[in-house]
Amino acid sequence: MKASLVAIGNSRGVRLPKPLIEQCGFGDEIELDVRNGEIVLRPARRVRQGWEAAFQRMARSGDDRLLEPVSSASRWDKEEWQWK
Repeated sequence: MKASLVAIGNSRGVRLPKPLIEQCGFGDEIELDVRNGEIVLRPARRVRQGWEAAFQRMARSGDDRLLEPVSSASRWDKEEWQWK
């Protein structure tokens, strides 16, 4: 598929057809990279994407325990800290 560069202010851009946007899973933001003289577009990753599912898998497998026991809790630990 060929596309034309269009003027956007002092820059130039490419209009992406809706089916390509949907097929690639693009939202309002994308990530751009240049590799070997080619521009690579990919969906923008969310910060900590996938962490919740990973933590749930860890909890199910019992792999969510502290590696070392807490030796001595401070007053702040006992009175202020809240685990959720």
